[in-house]
Formats: sequence, structure tokens, C-alpha cells
Amino acid sequence: MGGATTNLKLIDENGLRIDGRRADELRPMKIEAGVLKRADGSAYVEWGENKVLAAVYGPRECHPRHLQNPTRAIVQCNYNMASFSVSDRKKPGPDRRSQEISKIISEALEHVVLTHLFPRTSIDVYIEVLQANAGTRCAGLTAASVALADAGIPMRDLIAACASGKVADKIVLDLRNEEDNFGTADVPLGLVPRTGEIVLLQMDGDLSIEEFKTALTLSTDACHRIYEMQKDALRRKYCIAQAEIPASVAQPMGEPAASQPAADEGTNVNNSNDNGQQGVQ
Repeated sequence: MGGATTNLKLIDENGLRIDGRRADELRPMKIEAGVLKRADGSAYVEWGENKVLAAVYGPRECHPRHLQNPTRAIVQCNYNMASFSVSDRKKPGPDRRSQEISKIISEALEHVVLTHLFPRTSIDVYIEVLQANAGTRCAGLTAASVALADAGIPMRDLIAACASGKVADKIVLDLRNEEDNFGTADVPLGLVPRTGEIVLLQMDGDLSIEEFKTALTLSTDACHRIYEMQKDALRRKYCIAQAEIPASVAQPMGEPAASQPAADEGTNVNNSNDNGQQGVQ
């Protein structure tokens, strides 16, 4: 959140933003589950001009071992922005921002993963931002949640995340890069839709109490819409996978097998002949 001055008109006289959206509209969004075959679970999110990949490995043995918890698993997240993800090449390797985002995403995911089922193990989540245009922590958390579900890790629910902010003295949803740089506030929110619990909430900038409530309402409504997209991504993957299962395998237990076609007339298998010998006639 830059808060710098600009001659760029972020919101026009019709209430439309720089990309033609209204205040309560999300950027175009696409979510896919199971995009990486080598990972236990994975997801890919395109959110406006953001492109984010998430991969999950585990539960597996925790390294280093001194991090092991005898009563539950730990969720370790590694958020990273590729050097080519922004217009000005980013220096490779972790920085303070990446470490902060890794920590808050780990804490958010630990709230929904049933960690007590996997003591002394680690669930490792890797988030790689391939292209960035504001809102990557929300996109990363949204992708990581789908990747965990794709890995079959028991969870209380998915987490959907979205941010609102203040641009040109107006509260708007889902800031893009110019709005993030020249706006005056940014409020990312991570929500567990089924229970309404907030597992991530930050604010950069200044808002009045009423403005904060408006931002919270916009983000909450958007999270419920994103939640439906997350579930749809998982349904698309596993409905297709189920359709590819052979009928003999997919047949429910307890149902009789389909009758076999009758043998050709004149052929009797294992039929006794006049001498009592088994044979084919």
C-alpha cells in the first residue's frame, strides 16, 4: 500500500475503476486442482493478472526433527515470488515480506487442518507466485487451501481469501496493482466460510470504523463467492476421475454382477459326456 499521489484517475465519474470494474466486483478468476503429478496435492489460481501455483507434500517425517510435535502435525508454508513475477526483476531468495506471508499462511492453514491426526509429522505447503499484480497473499492462501484438499488431508473446511481497500476515498474490493500502490488502505481477509471464522486479517493504512466495516463486508461476501469456485475446481477434477473408473471397479458393493452373455449354441463348457468325462461338446 503505497499511498503516493498520482495523476492517474483510479475511479471515474461513473464509479468505474481503472479496469472497468465497479467497487464490489472481483477480477476474473480461474482455479484448477491437481495440476502437478509429482506433488501429493496441488492447485493453480489465475486471479486477474496474478498467476499462483501451490503444491502440498505430506504428512511426512518432520525435518529438522527438533520441530516435531508429539501431539500434532505442523504446517510449514514457503511463499516465494519468482524473479520474473514482477516488471522490475526481483532479487531471488527469501526476504522479510516472503517470510511474513509464509508465517501468516501457515497459521491460517493450521486452524483448519486436523493436525492431531498426524503427530510428529510435517505438512509442507509451497506457494510460487509466477506473475504478480497485487493480492498475491490472498491468491496464495486460496490456492494452498485447494491443494491441501486435493492431497486428501482432513480439514474442517477450505479457506477463501480476498482483500478490500480504500482508493480515491472509496472502499473497493480486490485491489489491482495501481490501486494498491496509490490507494490509502488495504485489508486482506482469510475466511472459513462454513463457520464464518476469520483466520487471517491484516490492515495497511488508515480506515475509520465505518470504512473498516464496509471493507470487511465486501471481503466476506467475496470470500463466499470464491469458496464456491474452490469447491467447483475440486468437483471438476474428481468427477472427471470418477467417470474414468472402469464399470467393474466402480460397481457398488453388494450389487450383483451383470449377467454374462450366454455361450454360443452347441457349445457346453464342463458338460459331462456319456462316459462321465468332463469336456467340451
